[in-house]
Amino acid sequence: MSAPTPIRAPARAVTRPSDSAIAGVLAALADARGAGRSFCPSEAARRLADDWRPLMPEVRRVAAGMVAEGGLVATQGGRPADPLTARGPIRLGRPG
Repeated sequence: MSAPTPIRAPARAVTRPSDSAIAGVLAALADARGAGRSFCPSEAARRLADDWRPLMPEVRRVAAGMVAEGGLVATQGGRPADPLTARGPIRLGRPG
């Protein structure tokens, strides 16, 4: 006798926001805070989806592009950080 096959729930399709949608939310949060003030990238992910945790790598990836272009700054512990390589929480904001 073979072992019974486990029953698995069907995978749910997850709609991912576009890079431009993510960038728009990041920019709106940064503008709302103003120069010199910061926010957590998870705030952007929470505005984009109820199940926001899976979006965090994409939010950080888009944020890294905005940092490279000079539109955002990323910090960790008050020091400049790379959103792609930083481990742990980071903060994002407008330069200045």
